[in-house]
Amino acid sequence: MAPPTLTISDDTLTDRQKDVLDAALALLVHGGDGLTMTGVARRASCSKETLYKWFGDRDGLLTATVQWQASKVRMVPVDRESLDGRTLAIALEKFGRDWLSVLTGDISVALNRLAVSHAGQEKRNLGRIVLENGPIGMSKRCKPLLEAAREAGLLRFEDSDQAFRTFFGLVVRDTQIRMLLGEQRRPTEEAIATQARRAREQFFTLYGA
Repeated sequence: MAPPTLTISDDTLTDRQKDVLDAALALLVHGGDGLTMTGVARRASCSKETLYKWFGDRDGLLTATVQWQASKVRMVPVDRESLDGRTLAIALEKFGRDWLSVLTGDISVALNRLAVSHAGQEKRNLGRIVLENGPIGMSKRCKPLLEAAREAGLLRFEDSDQAFRTFFGLVVRDTQIRMLLGEQRRPTEEAIATQARRAREQFFTLYGA
C-alpha cells in the first residue's frame, strides 16, 4: 500500500490520530519489534481498516509514528525580513531545548535503541525511518533559519550542512549516546536549558559574523 499522505504535525493530525500514534509509540517502547497493525489497532481501540486508510501499511505507520515524535521539536517561526541577533538566539535556543527534551525522553531513547539494533540486522526499515525523520529531518527544519541568518549578515559559513552538524554536536554533545548506553538519570529542565544556551553561545562564537 502507499505510504501516508499526512503531513505529520500537531496542527494537521486529528486528536484521534494523535491517540493512535501515541499508542504505537507506547508499543514500540514496551514491545520493541512487536509492533503490528493488529497490536496498534487493539491498543488504540480502532480498526485495522482505519490504520490502513490513514497510514498505508506497517512502514507507513512506523514513519508517521517517528514523524509524530520528531514533530515535538519545533522551530520558532521568524520573519526573514526582520531577523536580528536576539530573534536568532531565541529561535536556536528554543530549538535546542526542545531537541534535548525529546531526545532524552523514554520514548526517543527506546526508539533510537531499537533503530540501532535494526541497523545491524537485515531489517533496516526502522533505522532508515529514524535517520530520515530524526537528524536529517531536524536539518531540513533548521537550515533555512541558518541560511536566513547568513543572508541577514548575522552568521558566516560556506556550507549550511556543516554549520548544522556543528550546531547538532554542540547541542547534543555526548548526552544521547550516554542515554542509549543505559544512563538512567535524565537531565533536568534547568540542565537542558543551560546546555542549549551554551550550544548557541559557542555556535555564535564559531559562526557569528
